[in-house]
Amino acid sequence: MPHSKRTATGVLGGVLGLVGLSTVAGVLVTATVTPAIAVSGYAATSAIEMFENMPSFLKIEKLMLPTEIYSKNASGDWQLMTEFYDQNRIPVTFDQVNPVVYDAILSSEDKNFYSHGGIDLIGTVSALVGNASSGSNRGGSSITQQYVKNVLQQNCEAKATSTEEVTACYEESTVNSGTAGYERKLQEMRYAIQLEKEYSKDEILIGYLNIAHFGGSVYGIGAAAEYYFGTTVDKLNIGQSAALAGMVVEPNTLRIDRPKGSTTNKAGEAVNSKSDGYALTKGRQLYVLKRMLLDGKITQEEYDSASAGEITPKINPRPSGCAQAKGNEFFCDYVVSKIKSDPAFGETPEERTAALRRGGLKIYTTLDAKLQSAARDAISIVPASRDDMDLGSSGIQVEVGTGRVLSMVQNRPYSNDADGKTTTQVNYNVRAQDGGGIGHSAGSTYKVFSLINWLQEGHSVNENVNGRVGVKNVQTCDGATREQPADNSGVPGHIGNFEGNYGYNGTVYQFTKDSLNSGFLAMAEKISVCSTNRVAMDLGVMRGDGTPLDNQNVPYDVLGSGNVAPIDMAQVYAAIAGDGILCQSKAIDKVVNADGSDHPVPEAKCERAMSSGVAATAAYALQAVMEGSGTGSGARTYDGVPILGKTGIHQFEHTWMDGASTEVATVVWVGNVEGDAKLNGRYENGWQLSRIRNSIWPAMQRAANAEYGGQAFPEPDEELTKRTYVNLPSVIGLTVDEATSRLRGAGFSVTVGDAVDATEAEGTIVEQSPGAGRVVSGTTVTIRPSNGQGATVPGVGGTPQQAAAALRAAGFSNLRAECSDAEGAPKEGVVTGTDPAAGETVSKGDTITVEYQSPDCDGSGDDDEEEAGPGNGNGPGNGNGNGP
Repeated sequence: MPHSKRTATGVLGGVLGLVGLSTVAGVLVTATVTPAIAVSGYAATSAIEMFENMPSFLKIEKLMLPTEIYSKNASGDWQLMTEFYDQNRIPVTFDQVNPVVYDAILSSEDKNFYSHGGIDLIGTVSALVGNASSGSNRGGSSITQQYVKNVLQQNCEAKATSTEEVTACYEESTVNSGTAGYERKLQEMRYAIQLEKEYSKDEILIGYLNIAHFGGSVYGIGAAAEYYFGTTVDKLNIGQSAALAGMVVEPNTLRIDRPKGSTTNKAGEAVNSKSDGYALTKGRQLYVLKRMLLDGKITQEEYDSASAGEITPKINPRPSGCAQAKGNEFFCDYVVSKIKSDPAFGETPEERTAALRRGGLKIYTTLDAKLQSAARDAISIVPASRDDMDLGSSGIQVEVGTGRVLSMVQNRPYSNDADGKTTTQVNYNVRAQDGGGIGHSAGSTYKVFSLINWLQEGHSVNENVNGRVGVKNVQTCDGATREQPADNSGVPGHIGNFEGNYGYNGTVYQFTKDSLNSGFLAMAEKISVCSTNRVAMDLGVMRGDGTPLDNQNVPYDVLGSGNVAPIDMAQVYAAIAGDGILCQSKAIDKVVNADGSDHPVPEAKCERAMSSGVAATAAYALQAVMEGSGTGSGARTYDGVPILGKTGIHQFEHTWMDGASTEVATVVWVGNVEGDAKLNGRYENGWQLSRIRNSIWPAMQRAANAEYGGQAFPEPDEELTKRTYVNLPSVIGLTVDEATSRLRGAGFSVTVGDAVDATEAEGTIVEQSPGAGRVVSGTTVTIRPSNGQGATVPGVGGTPQQAAAALRAAGFSNLRAECSDAEGAPKEGVVTGTDPAAGETVSKGDTITVEYQSPDCDGSGDDDEEEAGPGNGNGPGNGNGNGP
């Protein structure tokens, strides 16, 4: 602020400074500006030397321009999504401006513009005299000098990173008092003279009008015309032109977009308001109109008409920010996050922010309007809020083979003033670093990494694994193992199968189709949890907060306990569908500089992340998920386009559906933003929340299939689908522990069956199925130990009584006889065998039937029949008529 009082010393110092400047000014006028004025002597020589030592080259940097972000509409044409700016500016060419605008600005600011050489010396000296004697802040500069001042200010502001730095730039470029003020004026003059040599008058004038400040964030005559009067610069009338020309002296004080007043008077009352007819601006307008009349630029009639008219603004705000990208806000926010983090837009965060807000870039994005519209419709089935839980939902689609993000939606609307309950600024699809949260537990969709790991280790999807519930010795990392109960017990820390399934001995292909927890834990006995987590990270997946997935390596990691971002999972499923080529997510297709040249596009690499065979075989298994009784069958698209997919539910707190065609991958998540409310038992629009994914995902994928199509997936790798054979060792005669250890060491799963009757010591393995020899790899071997209660049936002969005695001596007490008539047989009977037969091992408590022949089994005395049954003394009975 200028001082209201000045001391004598201050005035004297100002005048002495002025003397030097006056001498220099004389030299300048003599040399470059007006007809000769004689200047000689030592003072002039010194002044010339000082002046010539000042910098003469002023680099006119690019104007600060809004950055525009575009997406294609449903017709395939580029459409402005939103823009970002520090300075609302619409550059115009000289011919686009109504000449009356030039008349207004020149009459009020520099009527001799077209006749001087860059310096209005009389005005400058007059202003400096006033500054030195009274503290006036009068400018007294030519249009060229004002242009210099604005260029210097903008060059400074372009590097500013805070409001304080912007203020400092303004103060530095506008200081008029003291020695600094004189030096600034001299430097402006030096630059102005040089500019007049390099540019035409028209170029300087339009340059000034494009850079000048018009209040608030409005810069340049083009933006001023549209913002304040809702028109283009070629259609400004006399009154409007005079009002805008008048604003440049005090832009923020004279702005007319604040109906309640743009400033206050000494009494603290609001002035320059709608109620006072924008009095300050009107007064300045009248001054400009008067100057135009005196200069002959307008007639008296035009002056009278414009003077009598009221200032009637028609404010036309220029929206900015992602809140203006209606329906695409979260995608817009993701694009902005990439601009602010990618070196393509600057080496430092400050440079990247400047590129966004001041660079005048045109950003052409990957968003597909048709898919985005279909996704918005699909996700709308999930409400923005519920009273009983913090419900969130998101959907994202990426192009296979490019990583281009085609759609990005969520249930809760975007708001700059988000309440976190019905609106949010958190993007549920992406990581925290890109505006997301900490991610969501992936559930069984994470099993895809166990599948890929299994295949990369050379295992076949048709390898048999013991997927029955039971304790699994899961490999965590570096050879360490940890027991993980899989028993459907509901005990904390124990893993159960969906709906209490007891599991089965089956193939990895079947486990994938059925999403069998106990099966994938059994796979983790052969491939470590640690390596599976690393496979996920190799495929670009991290926790939503950016931390590694392998920082725990606990058994249930393989079942999807980690919080991950849907965008990462989408790129993984796209890689499987795309021959193993993993592409980084890409949101920007093209960037154009303000001058129309191409700007570097953020790099999004596509690299092979798995072999073609692994990708094709994984796709083969994941297709089964979507067919028949597969867990993803409820999300089928029924449009003839082949699809693959994987479902996931984590503790009924989160549910996922991830999948793809050969062209587009789609990932849908529904769950708790915060908290652990259960999705099952809660409904929306007829869908249980744990299954509502089956409404959203197929609608999004069908839209993609309709636009992009899709081909059959490649045939799986023969080596990764074959049934492999290995040698199965015999464990007969070993203890249960010895047999189990040997079989597991050979790569087999083991089931211990019920003990069987055998003569071997209790616990000794007496049965093995299948038996030793060549078997399918991964076969589960069932072993059965002896119970120690067995005995071998001895061979017996003679009479039934003799046979019974021999059997009792061998430990068998439950005997019976079975007679058959035979002529010529001894009357006392003759034993022909036993059932069980001699040599068989059975329980000592089993019934042994003695088979014998007799001429008369029923003892009737008939010629063809002789009674020899139990209890008659002829058989092995004990005389009680009940058999042995």
